[in-house]
Amino acid sequence: MAEYVNPDTLVDTDWVAAHGGDDDVRLVEVDVDTSSYDSGHIPGAVGWNWETQLSDGIRRDIASPEQWKELLESSGIAADTHVILYGDNNNWFAAFAYWQFKMGGHERVSLMNGGRLKWEQEGRELTTDETVVESTTYEAGEADPSLRVLQPDVRAALDDGSTVLVDVRSPAEFTGEILAPPGLQELSQRGGHIPGADNVPWLTAVNEADGTFKSADELLEIYGPLGATGDAPVITYCRIGERSAHTWFALHELLGVGNVRNYDGSWTEWGSMIGQPIER
Repeated sequence: MAEYVNPDTLVDTDWVAAHGGDDDVRLVEVDVDTSSYDSGHIPGAVGWNWETQLSDGIRRDIASPEQWKELLESSGIAADTHVILYGDNNNWFAAFAYWQFKMGGHERVSLMNGGRLKWEQEGRELTTDETVVESTTYEAGEADPSLRVLQPDVRAALDDGSTVLVDVRSPAEFTGEILAPPGLQELSQRGGHIPGADNVPWLTAVNEADGTFKSADELLEIYGPLGATGDAPVITYCRIGERSAHTWFALHELLGVGNVRNYDGSWTEWGSMIGQPIER
């Protein structure tokens, strides 16, 4: 039976209940906005808004190193803090934040397996009390930009032909039947997918009952036939990069795939650019 290559990248709800208040631990709930957090969060957790705090709306990019440093310091996170991330939608946005932490060189960071869903299912404590933290001075570790891929790199990968492209959106998005899940705003101008991509919806990686990740054996069975667990380079993408960060986590952290990168520009960028090839 296979095991997760990096099991410490996940903690369970029991661990959080026992250690969430430790001096060297900071709980962070990451959602698309803070409405879920405001309705009730794990005691001691700070809340991050994905739309406004993890991205730069002016440059349409992830938060700059200066913005990232400011966010961590105001959240009471130091370079040696063990950051535990969780959120709604089975940890979509928490996984995106995890990916940013790793690109920024932060060593001690984990996802709470199952996110808000599992915590709530177990009837564990939630509070609306404000979490007050002392600000820190954050000294970043060595950055790792290799975990990210930009549009020109994706186009180069198409020309090279050796890269495994994993589109983690729904089948209806993949075929171009719809541009985005109902109710979501970020839209491309065309529907479809990047040529040669395999469609493996992100939800395939989790257990439906509680949102926890499937076992290593199950993940290998899902991604192995694509060649995504071998030596070939892998690129994951979705619509805006959050679902693909979740799949990136499963491949890179749980299965230990070395050369896997997240394309956070994803279909919102690719499907709107002039001259880019698509398939339906």
